[in-house]
Amino acid sequence: MADKPARKRRSDGERSREAILRTAAQLVTVEGIGGLSIGRLAEAVGMSKSGLFAHFGSKEELQLATIEAANALYDEQVVDPALAAPTGIERLNALVDNYMPHVEEHVYPGGCFFASVIPELDTHPGAVRDSALAFMSSWLGHIEKTIRDAQAEGTIDPAEDAEQLLFEIEAAMMLANAMFVVSQEATPLVRARRAITRRLADAAPKAA
Repeated sequence: MADKPARKRRSDGERSREAILRTAAQLVTVEGIGGLSIGRLAEAVGMSKSGLFAHFGSKEELQLATIEAANALYDEQVVDPALAAPTGIERLNALVDNYMPHVEEHVYPGGCFFASVIPELDTHPGAVRDSALAFMSSWLGHIEKTIRDAQAEGTIDPAEDAEQLLFEIEAAMMLANAMFVVSQEATPLVRARRAITRRLADAAPKAA
């Protein structure tokens, strides 16, 4: 029985940290990750700076934790459900299909977190940039693997350049995200999905 209060305090602390990081990620997509500081976040969540220092000891630690939290949510909403599909082409389509509502349902006010953060960090080497680029490498790796799996299974022509196909799929999704953020209406997402569907149909093995 003596252990229960300690466990509850840890759980409350974890929930508080998760809520803080959700707010941090939302701020990042509007104000940029360079502007994310303990002072700015304290103002947004209504806490003291000293209270936030209990969770994050520095601006860089806060930025890294925000990227990690956004990555975990992206995996939960987009990647993990897609990778549970039984075939390569189904996994590929699910990665695309899961991305669209992740953007459209305003998980973040500035659209896809990583589409917002990565361009900002391109010319700022360091641990924060490395963390964001690790996400991008993992995400693109998932898409490429599903393409190659589909080629091995015979639903995408083995003669297709997998890296080129990956590039075209990702380009369509990134443009859709950018246009959605500006317009706040779903047409760009619909167009991207249509373009990807057509491209995958073109990539299917041709009948003899």
